Amino acid sequence: MSETLSKYIPEQAVKPVFELIVANQVHLKIVNERQTRHGDYRKGLSGKHEITVNSNLNKYKFLITLIHEISHLVAFEKFGRNIKPHGNEWKYSFQRLMIPFIRPEIFPNQLLPLLARHFKNPTASSDTDATLALALKQFDQQNDKNYIFEIPYGSVFRIQNGKIFKKIAIRTKRFECLELSSNRLYLFNPNAEVEVIPSSNQ
Repeated sequence: MSETLSKYIPEQAVKPVFELIVANQVHLKIVNERQTRHGDYRKGLSGKHEITVNSNLNKYKFLITLIHEISHLVAFEKFGRNIKPHGNEWKYSFQRLMIPFIRPEIFPNQLLPLLARHFKNPTASSDTDATLALALKQFDQQNDKNYIFEIPYGSVFRIQNGKIFKKIAIRTKRFECLELSSNRLYLFNPNAEVEVIPSSNQ
């Protein structure tokens, strides 16, 4: 297991993560990318604690996701199954488990202050913290996508499910975009990745 972990998370995190997995009797599966989630925790019918994490995540995102899912397990075991999935008990557990990893041997210096800020009050997904999400995405493999905040107003773009939108305006921190087939307005976080459609193809 340590050898497998070393392919997916920073080297200095392997031993403490392995110890967490053993202590909590986690059955970890590394799976193909899922569009709707980075990871998942469930208690199987046999009573096994099953955690899945997407294989395509960069090593810092993988580590955060794995600790996020272990925190669900720890929170449910400590506080009972009736707690909210991302309520205060989970936040407390996630903070407690994650803070020992927020150090320069594990994360690059530019991520440390963003992580420290995020973990004062962690959210259900680090993707909703646009500053941290953008900083983490620097370590992804290169692709041909753009972030929505980078593209000009009036640009037409496609998202992963194939729907096509036009960037219209900014509302507080999110971008208002018009879905062309339904004429409905949707809000996008600035770190949403989109595929710009050249004007000749529209």
